[in-house]
Amino acid sequence: MAKKTGSLSINSDNIFPIIKKWLYSDHDIFVREVISNACDAVTKLRKLALIGEFEEPDDYKYRIDVIASPKDKTLTFIDNGIGMTADEVNEYINQIAFSGATDFLEKYKDKATDDQIIGHFGLGFYSTFMVADKVTINTLSYKDGAEPVFWECDGGTDYTMSDGDRTEHGTEITLYLNEDCYEFANEYRVKEVLEKYCSFMPEEIFFTNADEAKEEKTDVVDSTASEVKEKKTKKKASKKADKKDDKDEAKEDSAEEDGKAEASEVDAKESEDSDESDKGEASAEGESDEDEDEELDEVLEDDSKEKPINETHPLWTKHPNDCTEEEYKEFYRKVFLDFKEPLFWIHLNMDYPFNLKGILYFPKLNTEYDTLEGTIKLYNNQVFIADNIKEVIPEFLLLLKGVIDCPDLPLNVSRSALQNDGFVKKISDYITKKVADKLSGMCKTDRENYEKYWDDLSPFIKFGCLKDDKFEEKMKDYILYRNIDGKYLTLTEYLEAGKDKYENTVFYTDNEKTQSQYINMFREQGIDAVVLDHNIDNPFITHQEQKHEGVHFARIDSDITNTFKEEVSEDELKDTTDKLSEIFKKALNNDKLTVKVEKLKNAAISSMITLPEETRRMQDMMKMYAMGGMDPNMFGGSDSLTLVLNANNQLVQYILDNPDGDKTGMVCEQLYDLALLAHAPLEPEAMTKFVARSNEILALVTK
Repeated sequence: MAKKTGSLSINSDNIFPIIKKWLYSDHDIFVREVISNACDAVTKLRKLALIGEFEEPDDYKYRIDVIASPKDKTLTFIDNGIGMTADEVNEYINQIAFSGATDFLEKYKDKATDDQIIGHFGLGFYSTFMVADKVTINTLSYKDGAEPVFWECDGGTDYTMSDGDRTEHGTEITLYLNEDCYEFANEYRVKEVLEKYCSFMPEEIFFTNADEAKEEKTDVVDSTASEVKEKKTKKKASKKADKKDDKDEAKEDSAEEDGKAEASEVDAKESEDSDESDKGEASAEGESDEDEDEELDEVLEDDSKEKPINETHPLWTKHPNDCTEEEYKEFYRKVFLDFKEPLFWIHLNMDYPFNLKGILYFPKLNTEYDTLEGTIKLYNNQVFIADNIKEVIPEFLLLLKGVIDCPDLPLNVSRSALQNDGFVKKISDYITKKVADKLSGMCKTDRENYEKYWDDLSPFIKFGCLKDDKFEEKMKDYILYRNIDGKYLTLTEYLEAGKDKYENTVFYTDNEKTQSQYINMFREQGIDAVVLDHNIDNPFITHQEQKHEGVHFARIDSDITNTFKEEVSEDELKDTTDKLSEIFKKALNNDKLTVKVEKLKNAAISSMITLPEETRRMQDMMKMYAMGGMDPNMFGGSDSLTLVLNANNQLVQYILDNPDGDKTGMVCEQLYDLALLAHAPLEPEAMTKFVARSNEILALVTK
């Protein structure tokens, strides 16, 4: 063809991919775009061969090559797919608005399925100019009589087209990297990007470092040949030693049996046998040489055999019945680099009304250290799109790890965001339903394992109930609560068991260690409590109260219920309360201290701290959200605490009997700090005083 020059045809509908390079959130995304186009080219040729419009040679190997040259600062992509004619280069490259994939589908919509056409050839190609000063295309169409085409552009709107030199159908794209992007000629950087975007693309991808390939091949051949030769020499030496030993033994045996008279005959015979043996040995060695040469060829062939960098048939593309437990675990380890085994998983496999496949893993969380955000990778026909796209994956399921592959998703020009439409919402609803069905089904049919997993499952189940009404509706009867004895109960089961003692009230602890005194009180009185110690539990219990009218959640230190107290009138304790209140306010130098006196059934308990449930929840919420740097105590700090004193305790009786005693103030301070310790950790200064005071009290006891 005659050399042609011209300007790229750009209109207002398609100019943005070029002049607004920031539309692509990551510069490395050009690798995905170019290889996606290469996959399309190969896939198209496969389909044409399938419908008889292309004659595929026997044992033909489709492939995509990525070649980096750090020396030349180039990155080359080669495929042996459909290729392009000069007219197609004009249409798909020079006129950016056209879509090669769309045009192809329209032409062959009745002859081939379209579920493997990934990209829009021409559009993604121009992402290469984010990293390259110059880009060349060398292409040859599969069509009979087609001529190779060479295309070149330096990043402006002017291009050059001329005859190419490619002899095999397919396309070769070379990027001459700009100075800021030389990193993409580095082997490790390119492999990193390939791993990110192309690990599961449907066609085999091979990587080569052009500058090192020749040197490495020579080293492999030399070292392998040396190993085989050394092995060959040792084998020959061993054979000769064995044969010599056999001959020596034969001579000795023959001499003993036939005697000296026959020795000469034996020697003559041995001489003949030796000649024949040497000939046989030489022949055997010749055959051995041939065998070892074949061995060398096989070893060299095996060492030089290329291995693709991607897995073309990832686990999610298979039917669940064809996948083993170990395969699921190995896939999880490989993709998420998490070597803690997942609890279980859901394999999504849907063809109608939309095409969606994937695997969602329920990870084992160490809630003390791990973040609660998981990783769900979104793919489109095995091409990585992005992590954790909230339009497709419900927010609460982002705590999971997994992959979702949906070819039907409507993507924008950069493929890194979704058009928020009704179709996407249907996909999100489907995923939510499948997860809810899996969890509720497990609770109904495998309650033992469900309970075993509950502590790990509860954060995202509760988060799901807060975020999604449909999910909450499906899961409301399958939410469990672990009680202080380690037993798992539903809300209905808990309330039913305690209806005579705590009707419609759910007592809970959020710190079993700190609140152990209260827990022991509950156990002594046969009152149950549940453990709610995750940071999501504070908003969750408020949500549950809204959903279950009349049900109230109360932390075990929020108040002293009648169950723990002797039946006495308030008037009976009024004088005692006034007296102790005055003593403690003076001893603690706190006029705002609230003191309440009760006669507790357990006389061993001297003092306790209570904090109203509503006040504590407000404080927790303020701490969680740190609203504008406000002090959480503005909604009730130490002033909201109530010091409960047990009139049946002997230490409290001592204070009553000795209001002006030398040690009364010290005892008051100690009882207050002990009560605080059972409620929450002491502040550093208060803890220092508490320890010093404890030592002083011990010294008094030992006098």
